[in-house]
Amino acid sequence: MASFSLEYLIRQPKIPQSNAPLLIMFHGYGSNEQDLFSFADELPGELLIISARAPLSLGFGSYAWYTIHFDATSSDKFSDIPEAKEALKRIDQFINEVVAAYDVDEKNIFLLGFSQGTILSTAYALNHPHKIQHIAALSGYVNQELIEKPIEKESYKDLDFFVSHGSADQVIPVEWARKTGPFLEKLNIKYSYREYPVGHGVAPQNFYDLHNWIKERCSSH
Repeated sequence: MASFSLEYLIRQPKIPQSNAPLLIMFHGYGSNEQDLFSFADELPGELLIISARAPLSLGFGSYAWYTIHFDATSSDKFSDIPEAKEALKRIDQFINEVVAAYDVDEKNIFLLGFSQGTILSTAYALNHPHKIQHIAALSGYVNQELIEKPIEKESYKDLDFFVSHGSADQVIPVEWARKTGPFLEKLNIKYSYREYPVGHGVAPQNFYDLHNWIKERCSSH
């Protein structure tokens, strides 16, 4: 068995198939790989699902991709940028390992992030648009400091985002998330943006909409 640079959980496709669509989950700060994986069984059966554990241990089963400054009043002070860039390198290595080890469709790869996992998934897709197609960005925002320049619009033609946020989010203000749509629009990137009347979490309706969005993109290939 190949060794991997990050710990992870896996759900094989419910109907064994070659060239399966791949969905990789990246959890939020202070959580772990079990968190998003708890709804893996509810997601479309054709997917190979991998849920990665962040590398920094906070103790008691809690992990982080990088340090967060919770007392920050603006989005550009919220994240430890050098650590976040290091996390992006780790994610790149991990995605390469997964694609090499499993029989997946490299033209149908989903990243599903929550909070800190969304910030990294979004930056990763914008930095590696030829490796990823679909990004489910839950309760996060675009941190432009993590995006490598220059931005070539043509590179982004295959990207497709599902962006959602709680309108009462007390951790990442909804105002930060509302900038995502206009940012993606400028780059001609396809996206869907939705808000739900909850805090920093995934409402049942949010999950239902996400499930349908993923299902459409599994079957369109």
